[in-house]
Parts: sequence; C-alpha cells; structure tokens
Amino acid sequence: MTDRKPPGVTFESWVDKQIREAAERGDFSHLSGLGKPLPDDTAPYDELWWVKGKMNREGLSALPPTLALRKEAEDALEAVGRAASESQVRRIVAEINEKIAAAVRRPPPGPPLNLRPFDTDAVLTDWRAARGGPAEDDRSR
Repeated sequence: MTDRKPPGVTFESWVDKQIREAAERGDFSHLSGLGKPLPDDTAPYDELWWVKGKMNREGLSALPPTLALRKEAEDALEAVGRAASESQVRRIVAEINEKIAAAVRRPPPGPPLNLRPFDTDAVLTDWRAARGGPAEDDRSR
C-alpha cells in the first residue's frame, strides 16, 4: 500500500479498494493463519501476551533456576521409568546427579533447591521392580 489516497475520495472507500485489489491479486491466500480460528478473547488483557506466546512457541520457560532443576529431576525419573537398560538408567541418574551436585555446591538464585543427588542403586532397584523383578545386569556400561 504505497499509493497515497487521492483527493476527493473518502478514506473508507479507498481502503476498501486497496483490500479488494490485494485479495484479487491473491495477497491473502497464503497467510499463515488462513483457515484457523481466532484465539480465545474471553481472557483478561495481558500486556505481555506476545512474549508469553513467543516463549510457548519456542518451548522456553521463565522458571527460576532452582524450580527448573526440580522439574528436570522429575523428568529424569520419568525417563528412568522408560529406560530400556541399566546402563541407560545409570547414565540418566549420573547426568541429573551432576547438575544437582553443582547446584548444591553453588546454590542458584530463587527458592531453596530441596534436592539431593539420587542414590543410583536405589533408583536401579526401583527400576528393576517396576520391570517385574530382577533384570539381568547390563554390562555394556
């Protein structure tokens, strides 16, 4: 829309003409939101709606570091439940224990961490019990 409104033409009719011509050229036919419903507008207005939307699309979080580590520890225990071998369980526990130990040595800002490194043997015992009894030891560590 680089054209200027000609004198003597009402603004509304000039805008309508620009929209109609753009639609005829197909300028609106390949827009990303075409055919999708508008977002729900019943929620109260939030000044940071676009920031929250961008963070959601990018998979980012605004949790304090201690809460993010607690969530990561929960996710690690869930990953242990899905692990296929003892070596995989040991690797998952070792990775999260390393992060927890670093946070205990030098506490990050935010609420208290309230985490201790996991006992690898106890986690393995629970993993074996969840799989229906003692599993063969995986020697491929």
